[in-house]
Amino acid sequence: MKIGLIGAGKVGFSLGKLFVENGLPVAGYFSRTPGSAAEAAKFTGTHHFDTMQSLIEACDVLFLTVPDGSIGSVWAKIREFHLAGKLICHCSGSISSTVFCGIDECGAFGFSVHPLLAVSDRYGSYRKLPDALFTIEGSKARLSDVCALLSVCGCRFQVIEAKNKVRYHAAAVMASNLVVALTDCAIGLLSKCGFSDDDARAALSPLMRGNLDAVLEKGPAAALTGPIERGDIETVKKHLDALEEAPGIREVYRILSLRAAEVARSAHPQRDDTALLDLLKHCPEEGDEGKGFLQ
Repeated sequence: MKIGLIGAGKVGFSLGKLFVENGLPVAGYFSRTPGSAAEAAKFTGTHHFDTMQSLIEACDVLFLTVPDGSIGSVWAKIREFHLAGKLICHCSGSISSTVFCGIDECGAFGFSVHPLLAVSDRYGSYRKLPDALFTIEGSKARLSDVCALLSVCGCRFQVIEAKNKVRYHAAAVMASNLVVALTDCAIGLLSKCGFSDDDARAALSPLMRGNLDAVLEKGPAAALTGPIERGDIETVKKHLDALEEAPGIREVYRILSLRAAEVARSAHPQRDDTALLDLLKHCPEEGDEGKGFLQ
């Protein structure tokens, strides 16, 4: 099955290169910016197409590697052409294959195929894709064909249901984007202790890397350390008091500590953590929520 890509951004470059490197027949690219399609084609050793129609006619599988907000409008243009028997895939983490409304009437088959990876570089991210998990959802009739494409590339994949797509994406955001926000909170607190940004990142690096390795290897309960894991309510009180000057960060600390306390209960089921849980369940005073958030 010949593969075509509509959109020549970071994901388009990376997927096309992955497919070519693993011997899959990639026809090439179409983009609203012809120069980008030509650049992607050169990078992957494929072709760039002057019109969307010519790419569609040359391919059996189409990957829409365009921004999430453009998937619906691109699909509206694609469905004007003959699509019988073709596989239409997009790569959004949050949008399901139901975005391809009316695809059954076209005789085509729709899928979302999302790599659980931060694709940040046009020319280098393809090297990381074989280590990433892909999630697939879409038409049951041709699901095995999409799975086969990823199998040829040595990629792991998980089939999910369309109804779970947003929940899945929320999990990805929590493990990626929100870790960035949490790290920014920690760097901000260290800056108030006299650390430069560079020194703060260097100081946090071994701590964060060690914790991440531990939680991925052993699971959250076994990896948890610190005052919450010990049930050290006095230290938690001191932390909350120290964070009074930054209500936003204090609330982040309180909510995540409450979750950590629930994790700790699974490791220490006999321990009475009622006082600690009551402390952490205390709501901020009225009006605190909007003051100095993350400052």
